[in-house]
Amino acid sequence: MKTIVCLVFLLISVPCLVQAQEKFTDYSDSVPDNVLFERQWSLGAILHTNGWGFKFRKGYNLTFLRQFMWEIEWSTYKSAKEVRVVNPYYSDSKPYFFGKLNYVSFLRGGVGLNYIFNRKPYWGGVQVSGLVYGGLSIGIAKPAYVFVAYQTTGANYELREQRYTPDINPDYIYGRGSFLAGILELNFFPGLYTKTGLDFEFGSQNKMISSLEVGATLDYSPIPIPIMALNPKQSFFLTLYVSVMFGKRYNR
Repeated sequence: MKTIVCLVFLLISVPCLVQAQEKFTDYSDSVPDNVLFERQWSLGAILHTNGWGFKFRKGYNLTFLRQFMWEIEWSTYKSAKEVRVVNPYYSDSKPYFFGKLNYVSFLRGGVGLNYIFNRKPYWGGVQVSGLVYGGLSIGIAKPAYVFVAYQTTGANYELREQRYTPDINPDYIYGRGSFLAGILELNFFPGLYTKTGLDFEFGSQNKMISSLEVGATLDYSPIPIPIMALNPKQSFFLTLYVSVMFGKRYNR
């Protein structure tokens, strides 16, 4: 609840900070060689509290201190209740996540605004921006598969790969299934997402982008997504993230 309150507070405060910044900022030393590039793109890797991902972002300047951007992002999501276990009854067993029904990831596509609090001075430094994004989100659920040992004759057993269900006796689970198991059984859960955060851009070249971004992302799926057995399905997915971005600015 505290995290959501902070998220709302940041959403409200970012535009106010930008208005104040536009009033009192001195622009005389902020653009190297008097060049302001109109457009930009960047690629980034994401690490968040429940997984990892990648994103692509592109956009253009609306004003000197405000940018319109669109982005495409893919990110994994794991439940906080996941427990990695190994069956001790088999000496060569593989680890698996006990009770995991689906491997979940999110594909996001949306638009947003970057509010630049200060541009980098001509000698380099740090440019700080606030950002607010939102758009469509698709939850992708791939069924979890495991290898189950079935006794044949004597002490011999046969391994069969099958979809995990809570009815399977854990004593007979040999380990996780293959990577591609369940790839033809994907389920899709359309929804929405919103994101807010801060971007810290480093370096002395205005043309090149090297930045560190921190923030929070909230996904909502009207159809709850099952992740763990014997746990409620989820509709809200809140994560805190940090990402590293690299890109380029240019004119038409």
